[in-house]
Amino acid sequence: MSAEERSPGFGVYVHWPFCAAKCPYCDFNSHVRHQPVDQARFAAAFAAEMATMRARTGARTVTSIFLGGGTPSLMEPGTVGAVLEAVAKNWTVPSGIEVTLEANPSSVEAGRFRGYRDAGVNRVSLGVQALNDRDLRFLGRLHDVEQALHAIRLARETFPRLSFDLIYARPGQTLDAWESELDAAISHAADHLSLYQLTIEEGTRFHLLHAAGKFVMPDADLSADLYRLTQEVTAARGLPAYEISNHARPGAESRHNLVYWRYGEYVGVGPGAHGRFVEDGQRIVTFTEKVPEAWASLVERQGHGVVGGEVLTREEEADEFLLMGLRLAEGIDLARYEALSGRALSARRIAVLQDEALVAPVGNSRLRVTPAGMIVLDAVVADLAR
Repeated sequence: MSAEERSPGFGVYVHWPFCAAKCPYCDFNSHVRHQPVDQARFAAAFAAEMATMRARTGARTVTSIFLGGGTPSLMEPGTVGAVLEAVAKNWTVPSGIEVTLEANPSSVEAGRFRGYRDAGVNRVSLGVQALNDRDLRFLGRLHDVEQALHAIRLARETFPRLSFDLIYARPGQTLDAWESELDAAISHAADHLSLYQLTIEEGTRFHLLHAAGKFVMPDADLSADLYRLTQEVTAARGLPAYEISNHARPGAESRHNLVYWRYGEYVGVGPGAHGRFVEDGQRIVTFTEKVPEAWASLVERQGHGVVGGEVLTREEEADEFLLMGLRLAEGIDLARYEALSGRALSARRIAVLQDEALVAPVGNSRLRVTPAGMIVLDAVVADLAR
């Protein structure tokens, strides 16, 4: 199977690891610095690591670029421009591809929007997270609702495409309250919403507070009802789920995230970034040093900050393909699964799950998880993968 047949896209992910404050629910590789970050140093390190990755991937055509974090909107527009120039120097970047930057709604960061657009960003993803001030404070956000709505308006005026995130299943949240908040979000959204249930991750401040009994999470039944309500409201308002937590008007799906979910290839650049791409006929995984300054020092010494990785077996590739692809409403291509794994999915297991209304065929060639199955997705994937 060629690289082209194995990959429905080739993305470049660049990780900006710095934040103004660490959110209590966040387990991403993000770091607060109380002194100004040497942006020129990090831009040069991004470019150097890209050159090393280009030597490993060979010539490729980029289908999407994503600047994530951390808080990429703490970058100066000139830094963003330098990063995008480095991508184009190393790979073919067709005009008009999706270039996304994650941003916070603070007034300082929103003030840079025009500069990001001029640098080549054409899609922004705003970390709004809630549309009431009480819950924004609980989530540790530095903005209020007024700032969030201003940033949404400004982003809609500045960028061709906009998405924003909300976190639901928050402590004390009722179905009626979430429906009202979701209706408000849809009225402000352009064409894409990312709606995530709050989860308590080890190593976060919320993990400590929750263990100490400082707040109570919604129970499993209420969480499932909140999920079902989310699907119903977004579908009725023209933003159906195309992935378990992502909703878009048809044609406005995140092209970069589809690279992940359709099991394409991507290079990960920057502190703590992961990559998955085909090298010498095998799909390999890379991950880089997480501490920003240590990563930059590694890049300056050896041209990259990669500190680990692995070559995936056919079975591991197939399992990842299943895990990612079944998150999508479109489901998976059964022939591609068989080509990756060397075996077909068990017809008996599919039949059992179909009888339980957890999966459904799409024609004769694809399999998808039903809305009921999405609530227990991990169990469905585990059953199929056996």
